[in-house]
Amino acid sequence: MPPWLQWTLISAGLLTIVLLGLFIRHRVSLLRRHQRAQAKTQALQQERTASMIDSIRVLAMAIEQDQVEYSEACLRIKGLLDHVSPELLQQTPYRVFQDMHDALDHMPTHQSRQDTDPQFLKKMDEQRFALEKEHSDAIRRAATAIRHYNFQP
Repeated sequence: MPPWLQWTLISAGLLTIVLLGLFIRHRVSLLRRHQRAQAKTQALQQERTASMIDSIRVLAMAIEQDQVEYSEACLRIKGLLDHVSPELLQQTPYRVFQDMHDALDHMPTHQSRQDTDPQFLKKMDEQRFALEKEHSDAIRRAATAIRHYNFQP
């Protein structure tokens, strides 16, 4: 084999090694970036979940201390539990949050409440207060239970 062919093959081999090394380095860099992004996303999700759990506990404490309307707190807790631990809404004593949500779901809120006839709102509020009174003991028990619940997986 002529020397020029040997040098050409050696050069091609070295070039291939360098290109493969660069390719591997690029892929490792992409993998590390992806892992960092995943870790950051997971940390943000854990922080968001912890914040929702704190909100649930604050709402439960507000129920226990009669600082909030039970219907409002039930709707908020149910919404938070949908994200944190939706299976709890099917368990006793937490089921009352789902039951109150289902019973109040048809009632207007926010801007639609402001746009609704005051007589109709009065009737809706009377229904809401009756529901709160009917379920008050269960709501208070559920609030105490959820405040002490361990949300760790």
